[in-house]
Parts: sequence; C-alpha cells; structure tokens
Amino acid sequence: MSIPHSTLHAVAPAPRTRGLSLQIYGYLLILPALCFLLLFTHYPALATIWESVFSAARNGHPAQFVGLDNYRALLDDDTFMLALRNNLLYAVITIPLSVALALMMALAVNRRLRGNAMIRAAFFIPSLLPMVAIANLWLFFYTPQLGLLNKLMALFSLPAVNWLGEPGTALYSLMVVSVWREAGFFMIFYLAALQQIDPRLAEAAEIEGASRRYFFRRVQWPLLMPTTLFILINASMNAFRIVDQVIAMTNGGPNNSTSLLLFYIYRTAFSYWDLPYASAMTVVLLVILASIALIKFNLLDKRTHYQ
Repeated sequence: MSIPHSTLHAVAPAPRTRGLSLQIYGYLLILPALCFLLLFTHYPALATIWESVFSAARNGHPAQFVGLDNYRALLDDDTFMLALRNNLLYAVITIPLSVALALMMALAVNRRLRGNAMIRAAFFIPSLLPMVAIANLWLFFYTPQLGLLNKLMALFSLPAVNWLGEPGTALYSLMVVSVWREAGFFMIFYLAALQQIDPRLAEAAEIEGASRRYFFRRVQWPLLMPTTLFILINASMNAFRIVDQVIAMTNGGPNNSTSLLLFYIYRTAFSYWDLPYASAMTVVLLVILASIALIKFNLLDKRTHYQ
C-alpha cells in the first residue's frame, strides 16, 4: 500500500520550522544566564548613565535633569583629575610587573623538581588571603621606625622611610602589595597553559639543539598569547577597581596621593552622598575599561595563536 504524496508533506516537518524550533530551544537554555546578565550587568550600567544626568536630591528638593553638567564638573575637579592620573600610573606599572612576574613563576614551577607543590602553594597563597589580612601584614612591613623594611635598612645605616606617609612613596608602596598579591593568581593561568602545550614540541626543539630561550620565544610565547590576553584584560580591570586596599592602608592619603578612581567614587557616593556625580565618574571609568579592552583585543588578537 503506497502513502499519498500529500500525506508525506504533512508528516515531515519543514526544514525552516525545525531550524526555528532549535533556535527557540537554544534561547530557552541560555535564558537564566541571560536574565542574570541583564539584571546585574546591563541594567546597572544603564541606570548609572541615567543617574549621571540628574542633580543630587538635597534638603528636600527633588533631583533635576542637568544634562552633561556633572561631566563638565569633572574637568574642573582637581581631586578627580589627580585620582585619574594616579590610577593610570598605577595601571601602567602594576599590570606589566604582575604579568611578567606571573609568567616567570609559572616557568619556574613548570619543571619536575622536588618540592614543586610547596613552591606553587607559596606563590598562590597571597591571592587567597583577604585584603584586611594583607593590609595588616604590609602595614607591619611599612610601619615607620618599627617596620621590617626600616629594620633592614637600619642594618645598612640607611635612614628610616615613612613608606605610606610620604606622597612620593605611598602610591608605589600600594603597587608593591598589588603585584605581590596578583602575580600568584595569574601564575595559575600561565601554568595551566604551559601544561597544555604538547611536550613533543620541547623534545623536537631539544633534538634540533634549540636553547630554552629560543624555544620560549618561538614556541611557548606564541602559544601563550590567548592566556596573556585573558590575563591582561583581568589585570586592567583589577587595576581600576581597587578600593579595599586603599581604604585599609592609606584611606587616600597623604594629600590624595593614593586616591584612585574607584576610591574617589566610593567616597563621593557614600560619604558626600552625591550619587549623580559618582555615577558620572563611574561612566568615565566604564569608558576607560572598555577602551582598554578594545585596544588590547585589536592589538593582540591578530598575534594570538589558538591550538
């Protein structure tokens, strides 16, 4: 018995309908994650932009639309410009140092040596400590006269330095703490990437008589570029969102020499209760982070080799 041709068309689903069903099914699968992304990322960003074009509600007067006045005020705010310069200097110094130190530590512990597990743990433990504990530890190092650093300097008859009390040294002292904390965290990513490289490449390079430096420059470093790009983006975000370390160690002093962008935003919003002005600074911070990410993707993505 043969089935009519019209019946076959009625039973078999159309390819276009089947493709549409798969698309709907896919969107339903990502719907929970998409809701959280919109709720905790995109909505706060849009709300911040909307808040930045209003004035602060004070003395019973409601907020009024002021347009770009808050952004114009930033150009005349000496404290904001100083915090911006401090943060840019902080990022320019800490990001390369953290990444370079993480790479060197990963290369050091990637070899099969006795005690490798203990060394890896020692490198990684600083990233696990809470910032309050780290701040108290380094405050002991930096304490004038009684601190460990000044005690070591006294052994060489060098004068004591008030590391966190002098405008010329306070910001650099915070940089040392950040590099010490973040290098071990970034080391884990580099170590994982190194262990994913085919060991036969190292064997072939050894047979050809290539030195370790040549093998790293020609083989390992190009294959580490995806990890490097990921680490650079995260290091950039960390450099511009630091606030707890500043509060715990210097509170922005002395003379705002350690005042960074997020710390100034926090103080403006929750000490002066000027939320619209803090929102305008937050928008500037978001633009800076987005610009850094785009520049790094454009510069490094062409040199990135994916296995």
